[in-house]
Amino acid sequence: MTFALNQEITITASNVDLTNCAREQIHIPSSIQPYGCLVIANKKSLQIIQTSHNSEQIIGYKHHDLIGNNIQNVLSNRTIRKIKGCLKRDFSSINPTRIRINKKSLNLITYENQNYLFLEFEPIDPKYKNDFISFYKMTRKVVEEMQMSVSLQDLSEVIVKNIRELTGFDRVMVYRFDEDESGHIIAEDKQPELDSFLGLRYPATDVPKPARRLYLLNYIRLISDIAYQAVPLPNHPETGEPFDLSYSALRSVSPVHIEYLQNMGVRASMSISLIHENKLWGLIACHHYQPKYLPYEVRSACEFLGKVMSLNLIAKEDQQNLIYKVQIKENLSEIFERLSQGTNMMQELYANMDLLQSIVSATGIAIYYDGEIHLSGITPDNQKIQELVAYLRQTQTQDLFYTDKLPAIYPQAMEFKAIASGVVILYLSRVEQSYIIWFRPEVSQTVSWAGNPNKHIKVEEDGTLTLSPRKSFDLWKQNVTGQSLPWLKNEIQQVMEFRNLLIDIIFKKSNELFELNFELQRSNEELDSFAYIASHDLKEPLRGIYNYSYLLIDDYEQSLDDEGVRKLNTLMSLSKRMEKLIDALLHYSRLGRKDLALQPVDINSMIINDIKPVLEISRQTFTDIRIPQQLPIIQADRMLVEEVFINLINNAIKYNDKAEKWVEINYLIDKSKSSHPILYVRDNGIGILEEHQEIIFRIFKRLHSQKAFGGGTGAGLTIVKKIVERHGGNIWVESVLGKGTTFYFTLAEETK
Repeated sequence: MTFALNQEITITASNVDLTNCAREQIHIPSSIQPYGCLVIANKKSLQIIQTSHNSEQIIGYKHHDLIGNNIQNVLSNRTIRKIKGCLKRDFSSINPTRIRINKKSLNLITYENQNYLFLEFEPIDPKYKNDFISFYKMTRKVVEEMQMSVSLQDLSEVIVKNIRELTGFDRVMVYRFDEDESGHIIAEDKQPELDSFLGLRYPATDVPKPARRLYLLNYIRLISDIAYQAVPLPNHPETGEPFDLSYSALRSVSPVHIEYLQNMGVRASMSISLIHENKLWGLIACHHYQPKYLPYEVRSACEFLGKVMSLNLIAKEDQQNLIYKVQIKENLSEIFERLSQGTNMMQELYANMDLLQSIVSATGIAIYYDGEIHLSGITPDNQKIQELVAYLRQTQTQDLFYTDKLPAIYPQAMEFKAIASGVVILYLSRVEQSYIIWFRPEVSQTVSWAGNPNKHIKVEEDGTLTLSPRKSFDLWKQNVTGQSLPWLKNEIQQVMEFRNLLIDIIFKKSNELFELNFELQRSNEELDSFAYIASHDLKEPLRGIYNYSYLLIDDYEQSLDDEGVRKLNTLMSLSKRMEKLIDALLHYSRLGRKDLALQPVDINSMIINDIKPVLEISRQTFTDIRIPQQLPIIQADRMLVEEVFINLINNAIKYNDKAEKWVEINYLIDKSKSSHPILYVRDNGIGILEEHQEIIFRIFKRLHSQKAFGGGTGAGLTIVKKIVERHGGNIWVESVLGKGTTFYFTLAEETK
């Protein structure tokens, strides 16, 4: 397979330079290292398609004699059966296979790629046996020590020491990649006379992306001598394309990497991949300052140990942070216990911001909800936080974002980098713009690089630029600013767990609220139904009492004395009052049962044309009804709104002992109290004592005797309150005794 840049240029060892080294197709070098030979065959027919040019030296067959021949004519029947069996199962079960060919004992390593069968032949070291016992002896002690290690650092030190003992390399290191793909040495074992690389950093360009990809496919890579003469592997004889050697141990090395090792003084190297969750976590890097070949058996043991270490990486790191992890777990549990028990979740969050801040060891925290920002600890000001979130909303799509280098992605953060170079932002709701932000301050630090991390450019005689890997690996220090301590993986996991548990609490409380609302609705319906039925049924015997009282007076008035007639008249009067009370109760109960007929209501027109004329006809004394400005048009039930105004205006006229009575109907806008227009009815009447201003809305509650101020049932204001609340509004009163009263209320949004 050929990978072409812009479908034109295939970047290989022959044309790699400064402009394209990161895209070099190192998996198709068209050559191999000389410590073995490679034979490629058709997977189905086993016919040989191509071989490396050193086949005669390794297996005793000339290159041109093998092409077109069948593998069955080269290998024994027993080996062929093994290969055919593995084509159906797993090649790792037979690699390596020890064979005899032309009186030579060799290791045969078999694999397939792109429907081709690849056979790699390597010489055997007689002191190593290809059996389980030998493998067990090489790995048992190391695995036991790895199991006994208590931290990632201990594990790394165990692996470098034992890999060096097993292989004899001059230097063995654990090289860990960071998020920016640069790397640093976290453990090292070496010959005493060598300078230490421990703690040094290497730029991401030292391990280009093509190499990282191959480290994921092929877990171990040996370069036995950087001064080797590459053995040609011709392209496919029919297609003319180079073969993909991604899985090949013999694959030739990029000239850029050869020059890099040469500049370090390294003559032989081996890399063992450390992989976690299908990502390249790091490498076990081995250096030798003389040529060095390792038999396949030893390389297999090293690969196995690398896999064991890969499985233990995160467990050891978590174990290292166990105490801190337990602490933030406890804090998280305490937060959710308080949130679950509280009645107002956001108020509980505000009250426990210090505890919430501690789950990621932050120095400050901000909670934005319902248009308000609450701060705790050391944070930027509200305006800076608003601007930061606005930027992140435009550039980040995930619900959780974190960085320890905020100024690098948001230059405005340079203004407050001292207190917020690191942030974690958790969106609770992007629709309502609610979120939580944790802050960490800048930690200025000095980073030690293995030489200048910037690659050098070499200008050729013809003026072209080519890559020249760093020649100096002397200590090169860089001062890093605008960066906080990194957010640990378990801290980010705690934030995500916090978010999931928060959603669970919200969902649980929503269900509880739904059930309560449903039960309340059912109870209200039953209560309304009961009030309606009870009131309706009470009217029938009440009418009977009234009628029989009337008949007694009419038929027996002459037989009754004055006291008897007075008592019967009182009974009739009480019956009439009781009927009015029942009618009021019926009306009140119907308000809860009747659906609102919402429509645009012109209050101005309704009062002037409908209400005011009726009031003036029914009243013997004149009252000045004032409307200082055009009243709004609102969305409401016209009949019910009319009833509100009639009740309030009637009360304003009735409870007024002034010679010149007036009633003002108006509205105001006060966003601090309501987003709705606030309507009001104001009078210059008798006023209401402050201690009575709440009880006046209770049904059948009167502040005066029945005969005072024209009587009444005491249900009018209760009905007004019910109508206002049915519209989703509120009603309240302000009054000064002897000077007048104002009833304020809201109904619906203004439409015009």
